[in-house]
Amino acid sequence: MKKELTRISAGLMALAMVAGLAGCGNGSSSSSSGSSASDSSASGEKKYDKFITVEMFNSQANYQGIMSGWFANIVKKKFNMEINLIAPNVAGGGDTLFQTRSAAGKLGELITIGSENGRLADCVEAGLIMDITDKVKDKTNLQKYMIGIRAINDLVSKDKIYCIPSSVSEQSCTTPSEGLDLTFGPYIRWDYYMEAGAPEMNTLEDLLPVLKKMQDAHPTSDTGKKTYAFSLFKDWDGNLMCLAKQPACMYGYDENGFTLVSADGSEVQSIIDSDSLYVRNLKFFFQANQMGLMDPDSTTQNYDTLFAKYQDGAVRFSPWPWLGQAAYNTVDNKAAGKGFMFAPVKDMKIYSYGCAPANKYVIAVGNEAQDPDRMVDFIDWLYSPEGIELSCAQTASTCGIKGLFWDFNSEGKPELLDFGRKAFSGDATLTMPDEYGGGNYKEGISQLNFNTVVTTDINPDNNAPYNPSLWETTLAANTTALDKSWQEKMGAKTTLEYLQKNNMIAVAPGNTYVPEAAPTDIDNLRNQIRENVIKPYSWQMVFAKDEAEFNSLLKKMQDEAKGLGYDQVLEFDKKIAANLKKARDDAKAAEAAAK
Repeated sequence: MKKELTRISAGLMALAMVAGLAGCGNGSSSSSSGSSASDSSASGEKKYDKFITVEMFNSQANYQGIMSGWFANIVKKKFNMEINLIAPNVAGGGDTLFQTRSAAGKLGELITIGSENGRLADCVEAGLIMDITDKVKDKTNLQKYMIGIRAINDLVSKDKIYCIPSSVSEQSCTTPSEGLDLTFGPYIRWDYYMEAGAPEMNTLEDLLPVLKKMQDAHPTSDTGKKTYAFSLFKDWDGNLMCLAKQPACMYGYDENGFTLVSADGSEVQSIIDSDSLYVRNLKFFFQANQMGLMDPDSTTQNYDTLFAKYQDGAVRFSPWPWLGQAAYNTVDNKAAGKGFMFAPVKDMKIYSYGCAPANKYVIAVGNEAQDPDRMVDFIDWLYSPEGIELSCAQTASTCGIKGLFWDFNSEGKPELLDFGRKAFSGDATLTMPDEYGGGNYKEGISQLNFNTVVTTDINPDNNAPYNPSLWETTLAANTTALDKSWQEKMGAKTTLEYLQKNNMIAVAPGNTYVPEAAPTDIDNLRNQIRENVIKPYSWQMVFAKDEAEFNSLLKKMQDEAKGLGYDQVLEFDKKIAANLKKARDDAKAAEAAAK
């Protein structure tokens, strides 16, 4: 195992940070988890005399190796341990790595995995995960979320607790779980869009001439490199081409195996159908390439390379707010009126994940943990207000260290400090003070990539959201030239406000449904089809030489997929989609009955 962290995505760190990365704490009193991060560490070291290195198998981590930097320093001080991340996303191998380590009888001392497809049940049955029922009884932070904890654990046991779910929430199932920006949406270089006359866009395809005009007007990046409207990467491809799925989310659909399912579950599309949103999106990117708008490096670059291009101002379109904004919307750029903002496309209704008592991703203690009690203490801390503030900053928009990132103003309201504003605006040069170990802020952020709570939830210590983008003080401070330009044009203060006013959100009601495991024969068919047909043909279609070749490749994808048993897999995915719809309907009904 490498000892040095392999950085996959500095972008994800800054990700939602821009959309409002931050959250929490109380004015006159300290966090419920105790004193500040630097002060409370001593008690941790006294409690744990032996320093240990903890192996953590993390299915979501984008970093591998020994965690280092300011967050790791806090963990070391509080728990006298360091974490060695084992990350399939980085190491490659995916399920292969999971299967190899499982077969050896040890995944890790800490484990984060998805509970779907029978994986959690398999781990419990194989004895890879420890029963922590007795150990969580006195954990005050975890006890607050017992409804969600119980719902996930009921999948494998009615009376025992083996894991703790992520993204827990006590909010309504029809409330968006995101902050001021949803997870998906068309985000473009707003300054160039305004320069182009802010032309009206009615459909996805209307983006193309607008982006071409912007690219033609600004053909070079901040450092003089060639620019493109679109730049893609393959890192996150799963059952399909990930980037070709994102526009479907802008129309209220999300993936489920080889299907796209509407937020309310009423419509299910097979991805290879000629009239599916997936094929439409492939055609959209094909047209973009025909117009010279597609970065030719898209087929070979990784996320890190892509993120650097966004930082350099070499890309004009971002399918997520947390990519373009995190990379480019620095304090200086926003002050100069430059950056990525949501651009309205009239027929879009953007998919949003509703709040749920629990999410399918879980954290658990492995069967060979050196110190199981310390592992449970660590997990409990992750769910404390302090732990949420410090550990969720990579993807969940939380505030970081009180007194450095944020503090209370004269009115007792939480407010970002200058350091916090710079950190959450994507300042790549920001250095942590020596008292927190120094080093680069971004490189020292938590690499766990595990969101314990929905950060729109209220911090009990200050009655404010964990996400500081929602703070009154933050909203009042959104007065940069970029913010003003967008707000004046859109007639709203935030993206969320605009989308709500214009009925452009499709909320998928939150629930605790976890799909059943697919039979082995279905799994085998799916693997063959996605690796040998769906993914390679999707990429070839985007870069087809002409429309005739695009259509020919589409026909080959359809015929070869069906020849390998696509319809069998599709029927299973449709069954899962039906179960998911029922779970969403049941969640809404239960909530209505409780009122």
